[in-house]
Amino acid sequence: MSLRILRRSSFVATPWKNGGGITHEAIRVPAEGDKFLWRVSVAEIESSGAFSDFTGYHRTMVLLRGSGVHLNFSDGSRSDLRAVGDVARFDGALAAQCELIDGPCTDLNLMVSNALAQPRVRIERLRSELKVQESATVSSLIFCIQGDVALNSTEGGTSALNPWDLAIGDAAEAISLAPADSNRGSLVLIATILAGGTR
Repeated sequence: MSLRILRRSSFVATPWKNGGGITHEAIRVPAEGDKFLWRVSVAEIESSGAFSDFTGYHRTMVLLRGSGVHLNFSDGSRSDLRAVGDVARFDGALAAQCELIDGPCTDLNLMVSNALAQPRVRIERLRSELKVQESATVSSLIFCIQGDVALNSTEGGTSALNPWDLAIGDAAEAISLAPADSNRGSLVLIATILAGGTR
């Protein structure tokens, strides 16, 4: 399957499970039903409060906009996200209390079922071309955090990613990323998820 581009404008707004906010769902696999293997969404955090319970999932959270949050977990641990691109990884079964540092924030959420291996996630600041290639059993996710990104794939041709757009590669194809403006650079999240297998 060739590279798929999901534009920010296509994300679907849905309430949080606990009703405490709104998330904009980019994709869930499978698409139907309450249970999923993995999901990517962009959440608006308007006020401090509790996160929804996602027992059975591993969560990766990335700050996209705002002054940041303190995350306090029921096991006594804590994560602070202060700068755009900061990442927190945690078990969705942990009760999490979110404390806004200075006003509303927006974050990216990647949730992956514990039935799958934990995703490999990294944040890259692009100044020049970067090549990504995975096996046919892996889904590659590329989320543009800041700046514009030029994508070129062996099967999908050339595409442009704007901030908060998501690209998904579901085959063993080579993908190259480059900042549209090399002077300013771009910030991207790159994640790999097992396409269908279990850990």
